[in-house]
Amino acid sequence: MKKNYRNLNEFINELEKENELIRFTEPVSSRLEITEITDRMSKLPGGGKAILFENVKGYEYPLLINQFGSTKRINMALGSESLDALAGRLHDIINTKPPKTLMDKIKLLPELVKYSKFLPRTFKGKAPCQEIITTGDDVDLTKLPVLFCWPDDGGPFVTLPVVFTRGLSDGKRNAGMYRMQIYDRNTTGMHWHIHKDGAHHFHEHLRAGKRMEVAVAVGTEPAVTYSATAPLPRGVDEMLLAGFIRQKPVEMVKCITVDLEVPAEAEFIIRDTTLSKGTIRYFM
Repeated sequence: MKKNYRNLNEFINELEKENELIRFTEPVSSRLEITEITDRMSKLPGGGKAILFENVKGYEYPLLINQFGSTKRINMALGSESLDALAGRLHDIINTKPPKTLMDKIKLLPELVKYSKFLPRTFKGKAPCQEIITTGDDVDLTKLPVLFCWPDDGGPFVTLPVVFTRGLSDGKRNAGMYRMQIYDRNTTGMHWHIHKDGAHHFHEHLRAGKRMEVAVAVGTEPAVTYSATAPLPRGVDEMLLAGFIRQKPVEMVKCITVDLEVPAEAEFIIRDTTLSKGTIRYFM
């Protein structure tokens, strides 16, 4: 089984090789129709198949959905033979407590040495996510096939965004997953879960009267996507967890307009009124 993927496209290829993907070529609407089809697919025995909608009405980008909708696909995504085996591998890093004393730091040294080879690395050269860059008034989020999921939703929502922030007091990076509603061509609303690190960073900046920089990666490879949802202790870098899962460091690149790093192979990067897009043409 493949242990790591450079990008989402490699994962899609693996799903297809394992007969876990359906390519849906008929025209389909991003407003309610895709989610209705997915609802039926996901309720089939075994979670059905992942679906790549290749002809979303009004959009040039395809859309992948239900890629984590079965035990087999989760194991494929995270390079594990079984979820129990994966849980065993992840237990230590997820339950690591930040050291409070000198003795705590000394005891943690062997673990830090083990984890150091999975620390995120800087991408050398021009990153795929920066091959096409749009800024200012040219930004148009409505060009992305973001789903209007349910009849009573207030609008279309980005449902799997990896949201990067940095703490004001400790300067540490966090990657979380918070739904984003598209309001118009260059405005979104962020759902900050009150108990999450992203909300903690936001309130730090709010109290200090400072604007917080945010970068959002959409369409990341599966270990990065999962790690943004993992219940890590505050201050533990989710990109280290992603590297540990994939047994290979995540390559990161500095954003063009903010002082944050994002996965170099992400499909789209969004920052306030800035959107940069790579040439990998799948949107999740």
